[in-house]
Amino acid sequence: MHVLVVEDKRSLAGHLGRALQGEGYHVTLAYDGEEALRLGKTDVFDVMLLDVMLPRMDGFTVIRKLREVRMRAQAIIVSARDSMHDVVQGLDAGADDYLTKPFALDVLLAKVRAAARRVPDCTPQALEFEDLILRPHQFELQRGERVATLTRTECALLGVLMRRARSVVPHGVLIEDGWNGDADVSYDSLYVFIRALRSKITHPGEIELLHTVRGVGYSLRSEKC
Repeated sequence: MHVLVVEDKRSLAGHLGRALQGEGYHVTLAYDGEEALRLGKTDVFDVMLLDVMLPRMDGFTVIRKLREVRMRAQAIIVSARDSMHDVVQGLDAGADDYLTKPFALDVLLAKVRAAARRVPDCTPQALEFEDLILRPHQFELQRGERVATLTRTECALLGVLMRRARSVVPHGVLIEDGWNGDADVSYDSLYVFIRALRSKITHPGEIELLHTVRGVGYSLRSEKC
């Protein structure tokens, strides 16, 4: 899950970025409205956190222009402008939610999680990393000439890992995405599924791709990285 944070106060932007990365999100920072517009048009983001009072272009204009080009990301305005008029203006411009400053970090993170659940499923027909191919609609993994069938949970877990390849994906993020946030799933259950997935990804003589980051989570990367 890729989050764009648009905030001209660099210290706050950095704080939000670190908090989101700690939750397992991939984060990009932007510090003015024109940069936000340029990045938003790439349509690689799932969630956008957007201030209103920005240099070069205000947040209301940014979100309106991005909706005109059919940006799919969920947009949350995070602003000190807290009048009812401002909230209505932001939502009418195309924001999906509005959070006023100052805010509790836990509330912001909860809103991001909720927004992420509303992101349309745009999973491609196939995901690729190194010589590994995942065909999610067929629940099928291919590595070289070898093909293996995956369970629904294995497929969901591998999809998360492949979309965040070369990054460390925390245990909690894998559980939330792999089991749709089922709080009853333990780390031991996750370990069992990861072990089964690893046996399908890597056979003797092949380069190991699925790595354990002890105490944190798992990472899909080549030993060559």
